[in-house]
Amino acid sequence: MTLLKSWVESANTSETDFPLNNLPYGVFSTDGTARCGVAIGDQILDLTALEAEGALTLEGGALLQSGVWNDVMSAGPIVWAALRDQLQQGLTAGAAQEAAFAAHLVAQADVTMHMPFTVAEYTDFYAGKNHAINVGSMFRDPANALPPNWLSIPIGYNGRASSVVVSGTDVVRPNGQLKGPNDELPRFAACARFDLELEMGAIVGQPSDGMVSVQQADDMIFGYVLLNDWSARDIQAWEYQPLGPFQAKATATSISPWIVTKAALEPFRTSTPERERPQLAYLTEPGPMLYDIDLEVGLAPDGQNESIIARTNYNEMYYSAAQQLCHHTTSGCSMRTGDLLGSGTISGAEKENRGSMLELSWGGKEPMTLATGETRSFLEDGDTLTLRGAAKGDGYRVGFGECTGTVLPAPAVPDWAK
Repeated sequence: MTLLKSWVESANTSETDFPLNNLPYGVFSTDGTARCGVAIGDQILDLTALEAEGALTLEGGALLQSGVWNDVMSAGPIVWAALRDQLQQGLTAGAAQEAAFAAHLVAQADVTMHMPFTVAEYTDFYAGKNHAINVGSMFRDPANALPPNWLSIPIGYNGRASSVVVSGTDVVRPNGQLKGPNDELPRFAACARFDLELEMGAIVGQPSDGMVSVQQADDMIFGYVLLNDWSARDIQAWEYQPLGPFQAKATATSISPWIVTKAALEPFRTSTPERERPQLAYLTEPGPMLYDIDLEVGLAPDGQNESIIARTNYNEMYYSAAQQLCHHTTSGCSMRTGDLLGSGTISGAEKENRGSMLELSWGGKEPMTLATGETRSFLEDGDTLTLRGAAKGDGYRVGFGECTGTVLPAPAVPDWAK
């Protein structure tokens, strides 16, 4: 597929994340009132206003008035396709709807972005093989880096929906229990090994009742966002045995403000890798379930220039979001509209492709040198992290915008907690 031409001129360049081929969904405000919109070039089309005046209609009534996308997600794939079709028709060069639509364009530079949907529940997976091997090599025998179950099962844990925040939200360094290798007892203090994890997030648009197949799971997914799973490595090291992450992962999970739909990503489907051992039948994929999406991480020290510290691709994942969602339902666990699935850290085979500072600095033993000349093993206060991602077609890109967060100092520990 090539670039589709729009009457919105800024959508017709190869540099924009938001051509007519994309049309991602977000929630924005200019006056404090959250409204549903779609990104097109450097503009946002106000869908709440269009629906209110009857220029945009969807089966099921008013679905774009609540300031979140959950109502549209609940309406199902037929409505999803109908909305995208109306928007593409109305935004195409020469469209009869140009005047009606143009009256409701807002410059992206003039808005505040909000959470695009209400998160029902959040599950984070550990599904990147290179990441799992790197972490296992650091903390276990490299010959046995992968846990025995890893090649057979998408490993995950249930996180905190309340911790999910939109891009641009500051992230406060957490306090917690820490215990160094030479400490007799733990202490309560600020995390010293704060980290990022470069991930993709899959948004569940349709609920389930009982186990679903991989194909059914794929049909349930509404779209994807960039996701930063902020991680307190030193808190995690002390707490994770025997039940896994808890407070180390509860500080914040940042997502990009734009939901890129599965339809927009369709031309970029690709397959998961060859398997070292046969997958159990229920995890068999009926076709390509991953996507070819280039990803990068930028780190900017307080008020200084950004360094790109990692580049990788979503096609590195060992398990697709559809496989993860399928596995999530095997116990009879019901999925709900607005559930969010984190992919797990996306790391490639080379050092520059590692999606966390834990890997990039090899546990702090190999500090990175930034463009400013400063070094980093883990995040420092004032650091701003920016995730970017785009699938690249013939003369266009389907991008996600930016997923950013700035690290603020930990709150003072109150006297009664010391």
